[in-house]
Amino acid sequence: MISSHETSESSASATDSAPRTRGLLGADLNLSYHHQQVVFDAHLQLLPGQVTALVGPNGSGKSTLLRSLARLHHPDSGELRFDDDSPALALSPKAFARSVTLLAQSRPTPTGVSVRDVVGYGRHPYRSRWRGADDAGPAAIQNAMNVTGVADMADRSVDELSGGEVQRVWFATCLAQATGVVLLDEPTTYLDLRYQVETLDLIRELADEHDVAVGLVLHDLNQAAAIANSVALLQRGHVRATGTPREVFASELLSETYGIRIDVVVNPTTGLVTTHPIGRHNEPSR
Repeated sequence: MISSHETSESSASATDSAPRTRGLLGADLNLSYHHQQVVFDAHLQLLPGQVTALVGPNGSGKSTLLRSLARLHHPDSGELRFDDDSPALALSPKAFARSVTLLAQSRPTPTGVSVRDVVGYGRHPYRSRWRGADDAGPAAIQNAMNVTGVADMADRSVDELSGGEVQRVWFATCLAQATGVVLLDEPTTYLDLRYQVETLDLIRELADEHDVAVGLVLHDLNQAAAIANSVALLQRGHVRATGTPREVFASELLSETYGIRIDVVVNPTTGLVTTHPIGRHNEPSR
């Protein structure tokens, strides 16, 4: 779990006492690596109670854009603000971490640290520099472990767990941070089918039951169609389309973006979109 609270502060500023804000907007974001622009004029809005999925081919800028929303990649230009129009870049790191958290793709696995303590990392923004009192911490940690199914391994060392179990521990750490905006970069990686489905259910519950604004990167278009209220389709650093899965997941647009034929079927009863990539060996006979 990576968030923007990595800088320790000896005291909270007046800004730190502001209530947690939900909803996040990135507007006209231009992002570069080593003076090479990789994202162009991107606009992305994360709304309370909704899940927004970023999809697109490798190298399209999905993770870079997500990291910019977490203030881990500073934009060359553009703005980042909350839904009360307050500028997100003006908050102290600790205050920002009380509003936004990011579960990143790559995280080191701590050695000799219990699951409970790793989940407790998510409470960092609520403690003083010297690990002061966090009255709500124990309940938040326990709840996060309960909902992610890792409570029964709370006292085990994280480095003893499987990749899928570690992924759930980091997700619990993210939940323990109790923010109004949650950013997830490929959260189903390393998970078997059961836990992929359960993770997607948890994400949906964050939005539906807790009014959290969720933004996530997914490679699986069918997972995105099943979970997201809206999707942003990226290609070579440009947001090509935004809208509901049914609006964005059009066969011609997806096929052009991914460079492979992708058929799209819409269930007439549920309206659920299913995508079917067509390879050389499963081309329908003519």
